[in-house]
Amino acid sequence: MKTHLTIIVSVLAGMAIGAAAIHTLHAQAKPPAFVIGEIDIANEAAFDKEYVPPAAKAVIDGGAKYIVRGGRTVAFYGEPPKRLAVMQFESLEKAEAAFRSKAYTDAKQIGDKYAKFRIYAVEGLAP
Repeated sequence: MKTHLTIIVSVLAGMAIGAAAIHTLHAQAKPPAFVIGEIDIANEAAFDKEYVPPAAKAVIDGGAKYIVRGGRTVAFYGEPPKRLAVMQFESLEKAEAAFRSKAYTDAKQIGDKYAKFRIYAVEGLAP
């Protein structure tokens, strides 16, 4: 009887420790970040040829996954940007690092010749 009680107490203690560990891990998870790029392009051919390849590589190398890259836009209120890009990062810190990297800032200097940018990040909902 004493052995059964010891086993039951051990199992319950293990479950409590496991639940606490899972709760702690979820509390430590950082929310994802989404970077939105609104782009008004003056010279689309040069922009696509000279800016897009190095900029996309810098962003992907920085850990991003493209969610939207161009594509059809439908406006419900107001004027939509000429082009839109949405990228997802693991965290706001990773997004900041990617867009402050030398690879991206060098690409952005090229892009500035052909377009006006509005790029910003927002934290998403924590998992």
